[in-house]
Amino acid sequence: MDGVFSGGGVKALAFIGALEELEERGYSFSRVAGTSAGAILACLTAAGYTAKELKERLKSISFEELVDVPLSDRLFPFMKWLLLYYRLGLYKGNQLERVLEEWLEDKGVRTFADLPPGSLKVICSDLTLGRIVVLPDDLKKVYGIDPATFSVAKAVRMSAGLPYFFIPVKIHGKKGRSVIIDGGVLSNFPLWIWEKKSGCRTRPIIGMKLSDEPDKLPEQKIKNAIQMFHALFKTMQQAHDARYISKTMSKDIIFIPVNGVETTDFDMSDEQKEALMNLGHEHASDFLRRWSR
Repeated sequence: MDGVFSGGGVKALAFIGALEELEERGYSFSRVAGTSAGAILACLTAAGYTAKELKERLKSISFEELVDVPLSDRLFPFMKWLLLYYRLGLYKGNQLERVLEEWLEDKGVRTFADLPPGSLKVICSDLTLGRIVVLPDDLKKVYGIDPATFSVAKAVRMSAGLPYFFIPVKIHGKKGRSVIIDGGVLSNFPLWIWEKKSGCRTRPIIGMKLSDEPDKLPEQKIKNAIQMFHALFKTMQQAHDARYISKTMSKDIIFIPVNGVETTDFDMSDEQKEALMNLGHEHASDFLRRWSR
């Protein structure tokens, strides 16, 4: 079975509950793909982590630790807004990458060479080239980089580069330096990744998406410039994928609408984290009752 995880920041904790339900029912993934926070879950799943192991790991970290503040900002807090113009983001994201490196290394995974060929696809957005980038597939042909030498944790950090929140990763390719940001800007739910051009599938696909079904999404209220910016970003995230998701495909997607939690709510309590995982568990259970391969 193939799996696809959408982006959604800390809300992606719901995926762990959904994975736990699938595992309890005897399902497992041969290949996984994801964007942003979904890429984090995808890489850990590809490395061999079970939902139970991920729950245990989460007890040892604080999400707030993943937001590593540059030294200059700690000394002069107001500086982060002045330097945003040049750094293109508020936080470095290095700690997120370090944690992923540690967790992956515990499973013997450092580069894409340590994973079964084709088992993981990570979606990023290359702003310089103006295109969706699929890693590891595009590393060689777009950037001239050997996937066997490229860090999986680095790839996922690139995919999770929420615009203006995390400082973008810059890599040098065949055409010069590229600025890479969150894959969700161009494809927040890459369900298309496992389908052939003919529309055929190699094996069953299950997608996990942190929202309602496309035709049930609420309209966005736009009364000022800030609301328009939020609406603009959400539209960029949703439009490409919503157009792709047909009624036929919807039957293979676990929709997990998460309300009251924002993408960057890193200060959630343990109770809130547990509630998110339980939510994923419930929606996966409902899905499996009606799902047919």
